[in-house]
Amino acid sequence: KPLRIFKVITSGSEAVAYIYSTSESVSMEPNKSSDAQKPPLQNPQSSSLKATWNEITVDFIMRTKIHGLKFVFSPDKSKPQRVIWIMAFFLCLSLLFTWSWNRILYLMSYPAVTKIYMVWAHNMSFPAVTFCNKNVFRVSSLTKDDLYHSGYWLDLLYHNHTVIKRSLSILKDNHKQGLLTLLDFSSYTPPPNYRTNTTEMMGRLGHQLEDMLLECRFRGETCTYKNFSTIYTRYGKCYTFNSGLDGNPLLTTLKGGTGNGLEIMLDIQQDEYLPVWGETDETSYEAGIKVQIHSQDEPPFIDQLGFGVAPGFQTFVSCQQQLLQYLPPPWGDCKSTPIDSDYFSTYSITACRIDCETRYLLENCNCRMVHMPGNTAVCTPEQYKDCADPALDFLVEKDNDYCVCQTPCNMTRYGKELSMVKIPSKASAKYLAKKFNKTEQYIGENILVLDIFFEALNYEKIEQKKAYEIAGLLGDIGGQMGLFIGASVLTILEIFDYLYEVKS
Repeated sequence: KPLRIFKVITSGSEAVAYIYSTSESVSMEPNKSSDAQKPPLQNPQSSSLKATWNEITVDFIMRTKIHGLKFVFSPDKSKPQRVIWIMAFFLCLSLLFTWSWNRILYLMSYPAVTKIYMVWAHNMSFPAVTFCNKNVFRVSSLTKDDLYHSGYWLDLLYHNHTVIKRSLSILKDNHKQGLLTLLDFSSYTPPPNYRTNTTEMMGRLGHQLEDMLLECRFRGETCTYKNFSTIYTRYGKCYTFNSGLDGNPLLTTLKGGTGNGLEIMLDIQQDEYLPVWGETDETSYEAGIKVQIHSQDEPPFIDQLGFGVAPGFQTFVSCQQQLLQYLPPPWGDCKSTPIDSDYFSTYSITACRIDCETRYLLENCNCRMVHMPGNTAVCTPEQYKDCADPALDFLVEKDNDYCVCQTPCNMTRYGKELSMVKIPSKASAKYLAKKFNKTEQYIGENILVLDIFFEALNYEKIEQKKAYEIAGLLGDIGGQMGLFIGASVLTILEIFDYLYEVKS
């Protein structure tokens, strides 16, 4: 068969391809017959038709979209021009890497922003309102047994049940003959095996709501003491309106402003206040009530978070509900996991604090206070005096490391604005005195009115969001790549394609 000769020229290099016949071979030069019998030899420069590494690299540089590379390697540019292009290219490359690294560090700092929305509603759930009289024990309800077993707690008696002379002299100056009579234990014999029930004593000696509550209205409708739930705090026996307990539905309001919330008139009964004969946690220098407005999902923590309302004034409390949503770590510092507690099912700062204080007293005093949850033994008056009160005071005021409670990721709080007017006026003093069968002086010293309402039928939604995410990082880096070197994601694919060609 005749032999056909093909000449292939590649980038200036000449390669010759031979096709052989099994029967005969013909020389490329017919006049030179001696070459026809030579065995076929392959040209060493034609061992492969594939382009070399240099050719692939030059081809990539000339067609890539990365700005400046073709000018750096262009044979048409002079050496000074190439140097300038090299400097400009590496300057832009360094700026790209610097700003890209800055964006990566910013992403790793987990930034967050807080946004505030105002949301209008057709109706809103009314908050829980807890209040306590500043006085824990009523003088008229004390018995000789109460004073004998709790006089040491109240700083009236020594541990051996003898009267403290300093306290006795103050009582004589205050003309408290009833207490002086009760403190005479010369012919008193305590009941055998008697153990003071601190919970029962606080419930019996505390101010009773049916005696304190003179008037009550919610959204213009009359309410009574039966609409309140009893709860114990560090102030003793307290009361909560709209607690949502015992299966009672939560009350709602349809409008903002006075007359569309809770309005109560209370008699704080200053005549029942214990005389102050010493500095104890159970005696108060103030007259009035302590109030806390809170969500039904969290227990009251009124001794720490409550505000005071004084007698002789009508106090208006304008509220605005705030729904707060925080981010969990690493963007924020809120707690998103369920509460680890034997006493509470929903996590809140107050639930965490009360749970922690309860465990602290159980560890240090082997008992709990009346207001603390659980089924363990309640501290006796002696344990209150010797251990519980000092331990809890130390924990609240000085031990900052034991009870550290994180903010929950979702919580409801109520912003408040307070204003007051004097009550009674001169025009109403005689009427109120006659209405409640009291003197005008008694009305001015003991009566207060508390009016709690929503400012408007809206609430604030305070939401914490991520300020920077992966999408933002890719967008920033992509924009800087386009700004500094004119590259994009497809340009990166070009580089990988070039590396693949070189490798193969």
